[in-house]
Amino acid sequence: MTFEQRLHDLVASVNEPDVTFEAAAWQRLDSLTKPPRSLGKLETIAARVATLQRTAHPAVAPMAIVLMAGDHGVTAQGVSPYPPEVTAQMVANFSAGGAAINQLARHAGARLVLVDVGVAGDVSGIDGVVHAKVRPGTADFSTGPAMSREEAAEAVLVGVRVAQELAEEGVRLVGTGEMGIGNSTAAAALTAAYCGADPGGVVGAGTGLDAAGVERKARVIAHALQVNDVARLDALGVLAAVGGLEIAGLAGVFIGCASAGLPVVSDGFIAGAAALAAVNLCPAASGYLFPSHRSAEPGHGTVLGALGLTPVLELDMRLGEGTGAALAMDIMAAACEVMSGMATFASAGVSGSGE
Repeated sequence: MTFEQRLHDLVASVNEPDVTFEAAAWQRLDSLTKPPRSLGKLETIAARVATLQRTAHPAVAPMAIVLMAGDHGVTAQGVSPYPPEVTAQMVANFSAGGAAINQLARHAGARLVLVDVGVAGDVSGIDGVVHAKVRPGTADFSTGPAMSREEAAEAVLVGVRVAQELAEEGVRLVGTGEMGIGNSTAAAALTAAYCGADPGGVVGAGTGLDAAGVERKARVIAHALQVNDVARLDALGVLAAVGGLEIAGLAGVFIGCASAGLPVVSDGFIAGAAALAAVNLCPAASGYLFPSHRSAEPGHGTVLGALGLTPVLELDMRLGEGTGAALAMDIMAAACEVMSGMATFASAGVSGSGE
């Protein structure tokens, strides 16, 4: 069986969340010793998690953040101020605990799972890396497809497998992060393709391009969309044409979590583009998705609008790595602790409104 057929069969088996518990979740929240809905978005978060878990006492620990790494051939077009070898160097930094995500994941109490799905360099000697390389980086998608449909499907299935293994280990909440020089270009290309948006409106500075660099990046993407004739492609075809291996891997994490009934947190623009790919591949996955924050990258607003979801935070972040996801997961844990641990008016002997 081909990877594409395996993916097709998996997607067909993913169900929309059962929302029949939602009323009971809100009944519990409204019975707690506080004015109704006074905790705002915290209550909305807790109610969604409780509905997915079908319990009035939700909990998200243990938690894990999956960080997918891969390289991009489109960097040959000068779309990033950093050289491609930085991807492998940062994987080593993640392994050593020296990156921002290491600190924020530790603060949130989340395990960091590093996955090489497409790093061009050799990271086989780095400790703590899940080695699942589909190919050493994508091709330059400004001259043709970034990868084949089979490679894209294989990368998606890598993410599915990681998510399902975490679910089997008892993980209750999964976050997503990425590393890949040039991946904001792929994210913008995917956003433009899936949403029918103008490339100029979804392209940002990424890791620090100046205004001329941003314009060049937009031109590269516009050319790539034409070269690959994305308007005629299905969801997997778009992902293969202008996506990235780590983005495909993250799309798989979203689908894998949905298949296991787990809530899953997207990070910023790149992980958001992966979520967009996942929902285009598997619409049922959207019910399990929690966007963490609104990235400073302009295309992320387009992604969030297409997903129809509101992020937990807005902190002008654009680092990636799963940093926004880690912060949001900490807040989600707090929301669940409030719902699970607070007393009700009845149990505490406190008079409710109107009594």
